Amino acid sequence: MDFHGPITPTTKNGNKYIISLTDVLSKFIITKAVRDCTATTAARFLIDEVILKYGTPKCILTDNGTHFTAKMMTELL
Repeated sequence: MDFHGPITPTTKNGNKYIISLTDVLSKFIITKAVRDCTATTAARFLIDEVILKYGTPKCILTDNGTHFTAKMMTELL
């Protein structure tokens, strides 16, 4: 799971980052345009776009950016 950006131009909704999660085995990618790259945004993406649609991943690999190591994310995982 990783954030990409900021990208320009921003979307009409003010989104300037892309968050993505790639299934290593199948190479299936889930992406979403988001406004910021915070732990709250990462957690919301993980819940709404991944867990509720596809189930809970067995393992999540990140680059240990602050948005992935924040207290909220560690409590969620």
